[in-house]
Amino acid sequence: MTNEEILPLLKSVLKQETDAIAQLEKTFPIESFVKVVNYITNELTGKIVVTGLGKSGDVGKRLANTLTSTGTRSVYLHCVEASHGDMGIIADDDLVIAISNSGETKEMSDVINYTRRFGIKLVAICANPKSMLGSHADINLTIPDLPEACLIGKAPTTSIILLTTMANLLIVALEKAKDFTSDMYKNWHPHGKLGASLLKVAELMHVGDEVPVVNENASMTEVFDVMSKKVRFGCVGVVDNDGRLVGIFTDGDIRRRLSEGVNLMTKKVSEVMGKSPRTVPSNSLAAAALLKINENKIQVLFVVDNDNKPVGIIGFHDLLKAGLV
Repeated sequence: MTNEEILPLLKSVLKQETDAIAQLEKTFPIESFVKVVNYITNELTGKIVVTGLGKSGDVGKRLANTLTSTGTRSVYLHCVEASHGDMGIIADDDLVIAISNSGETKEMSDVINYTRRFGIKLVAICANPKSMLGSHADINLTIPDLPEACLIGKAPTTSIILLTTMANLLIVALEKAKDFTSDMYKNWHPHGKLGASLLKVAELMHVGDEVPVVNENASMTEVFDVMSKKVRFGCVGVVDNDGRLVGIFTDGDIRRRLSEGVNLMTKKVSEVMGKSPRTVPSNSLAAAALLKINENKIQVLFVVDNDNKPVGIIGFHDLLKAGLV
């Protein structure tokens, strides 16, 4: 196909799916939605069991996984597997969310009957509240019943957009209702870049005797002694008599001063130090520290408190080890 041939098709599909979202906004079941959010937040004592089949099942898997990772305990139950031994996943105090665009998925009937038999609350996300699923549900989160964007009108396209959007809205609303924070998110994502990006500088920085610091009146003999003992950082922080960070002296400064013909051993560190040390607060995200390191093309940052007193040091390799790079 040529650009000229495919562009009208793309525009048509995009318009159809954008219009579908607009229709969902116009007909959104706000009262039912609020009931679901409040029930999950304030009354639910068990877990959420999400069920579905096919493409709707794929939406359900993502909903269950994302709810769990954002503080709402959830599992996905394949409705066919439920009929062959997995129904026991559903406990009396659980909530079942069933997803089916038509609401007539035959394979879902056993799950529906199970919830009715044992008085387990059932929420339906479907396009037809009068369908098999919708008519038996305690609460319906109804999406618009619209044609699929597929050329033959059969493959789930527009419906998947609407089901996914309803799922996304539920996820975000529950985050809001539960005051979900990035710190909480990190607890469930301790590994990988997602978890690493939420680490705080305070969790990675070196503290105490590991921090290379000298007074501004220190001789270069003292400076080199500290640098040799803490060679991994390649620098020392320079503080005034009140303990505030006023400068930094690095391996690079040694090379620069020697190339300038400076006799370092006759100087105090305050005479040869850099006077604009890059710093970061301890409560900053580690990702922000990495950005500052990259922007300034440096290897380390001193971590300072509100009085600009060094409380730690963090380096590129610390961030690399934590998985941010």
